[in-house]
Amino acid sequence: MLWEIPALAIIMELRSRAVLKDMGRFELQVLYARGMARLWEKIEELRKLGPDLRIADFGTRRRHSFLWQDWCVQAMVEGLGDERFIGTSNCLIAMRRDIEAIGTNAHELPMVYAALAKNDAELQQAPYKVLADWHEEHDGMLRIILPDTYGTKHFLDHAPDWLAGWTGIRIDSGDPAEGAETAIAWWKSRGEDPREKLIIFSDGLDVAKMHELFARFHGRVKVSFGWGTLLTNDFRGLVPGDGLAPFSLVCKAVAANGVPTVKLSDNPEKATGPQDLIEHYKKVFEIGAQKRITVEV
Repeated sequence: MLWEIPALAIIMELRSRAVLKDMGRFELQVLYARGMARLWEKIEELRKLGPDLRIADFGTRRRHSFLWQDWCVQAMVEGLGDERFIGTSNCLIAMRRDIEAIGTNAHELPMVYAALAKNDAELQQAPYKVLADWHEEHDGMLRIILPDTYGTKHFLDHAPDWLAGWTGIRIDSGDPAEGAETAIAWWKSRGEDPREKLIIFSDGLDVAKMHELFARFHGRVKVSFGWGTLLTNDFRGLVPGDGLAPFSLVCKAVAANGVPTVKLSDNPEKATGPQDLIEHYKKVFEIGAQKRITVEV
């Protein structure tokens, strides 16, 4: 049921937070009631995309709290149904709510393989070696390419033909529409029908952006969304000083066997690692000028 986790339980979980500790019980209840109403309004807007909408919860990393994420998942289940809300990346919540545990391979994998490379030739092949190993163990919906660790264009330009047969691509940085157009052109160049392929948009999404992307790509590809921060942590403007506004954070491998890791991304604002190694990786992966996009969440 939608109200299975009462607001009071969430309040007790979070009472120690500095921005909340001085609030009275009723003030806190009103705060979470407003957060609940905000999410439900978003769900009502998402319903307008119709029966072909496919969306999953990708909000674990930047969630407001575990109980709040659990409540958001329950709201999505009730508001969108299991045809449109297809699961959560949180395995515990998936188990407890009897829904699909869903997600893709992560940036950490090619970062670690790259750090373990013995030379630049191995470094350039690291992203493909990861997926070759993945290919041996997974199929179907788990064969989703995450191409942007060292630049989507370079990755696709040099990708082996067998990768074009995978189920789809996840767009996680840079301009999402540009990334999707690049993926569609790549599939066509490899003799694949983009209409049979899945694109998962997953970077800084909220309702307006999902409407925009769905309108542009629905019918050209199978469109799906991995909705993160602004599903599970949207309390913007709900407390004085905006102390509950979400902020950007990352969880990445920092070294492998003592060697620092690097992530470049399609957005240079998301690059991580020592600056000298970032510059070296840019040369190896032929990264030219990139458009800087503000990372909001």
